[in-house]
Amino acid sequence: MKFLRILLRVLLGLLVFILLFLAVSLSPNDHTPYQQTDFYKQTAARLAALPGLPTPKTTLRAGWAKANLTPSFTTPTGGYGVRRGKHWTTVADSVWVRAIVFDNGNGPIALVASDLLITPPTVSEQLRKRLPEIGLTWESVYFGAIHSHNSLGGWAPGIVGNLFSGPYDQRVVDHITNTILAALQKAKADLHPVSVAYQQVNAPEFVYNRLDEKNPVDPFFRLLRLTRSDGKTATLITYPAHATLINIFSYQYLSRDWPGRVVDGLERETGGLAVFLAGAVGSMGPKGPPTGKDFPLVNQYASDILARLKPELTKSPPRPDSAGGQVPLGLLTLPLSLRDPAPRVLGDWRIRPWLFHSIYGDYPSDLKALRIGPALLIGAPCDFSGELLPPLTQAAKQQGLDLLVTSFNGGYVGYITPDKYYEKDAYETRVMNWFGPQNGAYFSEIMTGLVKKAGRNNF
Repeated sequence: MKFLRILLRVLLGLLVFILLFLAVSLSPNDHTPYQQTDFYKQTAARLAALPGLPTPKTTLRAGWAKANLTPSFTTPTGGYGVRRGKHWTTVADSVWVRAIVFDNGNGPIALVASDLLITPPTVSEQLRKRLPEIGLTWESVYFGAIHSHNSLGGWAPGIVGNLFSGPYDQRVVDHITNTILAALQKAKADLHPVSVAYQQVNAPEFVYNRLDEKNPVDPFFRLLRLTRSDGKTATLITYPAHATLINIFSYQYLSRDWPGRVVDGLERETGGLAVFLAGAVGSMGPKGPPTGKDFPLVNQYASDILARLKPELTKSPPRPDSAGGQVPLGLLTLPLSLRDPAPRVLGDWRIRPWLFHSIYGDYPSDLKALRIGPALLIGAPCDFSGELLPPLTQAAKQQGLDLLVTSFNGGYVGYITPDKYYEKDAYETRVMNWFGPQNGAYFSEIMTGLVKKAGRNNF
């Protein structure tokens, strides 16, 4: 009987502990209409206060460069928690940082594309401090990533960071930061007059909607082509399909997945630089060949894409610089306030913000809008869904702009998908929705405002 009393006391104490933990760790979800919230009002006020783009002072000039990001040491293979921090052992293809620097007399503005899963927030923290070393600022650089799930890991502390990128290693953060700075410095030192051309290629055969294969996809390859006065070219390309053709268990390879093969093929075809940024990948997967695994699958998918793109490369010659060679150029950086973190664990109950921040961290996030002549890039700190693009594209057309939306701009807030899916029990909408309901509408409204702000002066 004494043993039973002790056991009952232990069980009762354990039950009380569990109930107390749940009481301080969980709370009901917040469904307040986003336009009534403080976070919306804060971001809307910042958007209204953003300045317009400056008037061009000189001919648009640009320079570009790349720097090898493959380290001298191995790292965990970033991308999937199932790999449990295992290190890659084989460099299947090197990873890179590619940078383009622009100037039209108002000071340099840059674009950085890293062959990483995302642009790590830890790297962003360092860059905010160190970009002035090379004459740039956080507000003057647009970031994106190739979104390979077989690239460097070890760049994020905390439980969530450990899950997606493996155990934290400060060397990785320093290495990525230094490589980005090196690519930017090299590009900034070699500016030449350029002309700009935009092109899109309708290719729905390479992408499917991961949330519902019957629902729409974003089918477009979007290309921004720069031609310098000396004939050298740079081709920026986006597409919404995830770079996830390499098997989830194939941790041993360091690779850029299929976008790397496409980049290499475009560079061979054009003789210039090619830069890939993951587009609106938030609910879009690669519709690859029906057979194959790992690199045979990657190679066939990339080969089919290149066969589709190559005939298009000669169809849209670069436009001559407008207004006597003076082309609109500007970068808007909008700090983004969000609803309190709301990952759901039991029905519509969420973990409290203190617990979320303790396991993930608390990183600032921005939206960025980069205007380059007739083109506008909007960079989001998330996996942004391609289903949300049509109204944004239409808003840009009304401003006389061609729109490219990219993900992974230096912060990370999970997946942003259409609100109609919020109750769907899916990875994108349950596991990776970190900031509650209505974010599809919220992001869309604020991004539309950025489009209008960037297009206000068409010069």
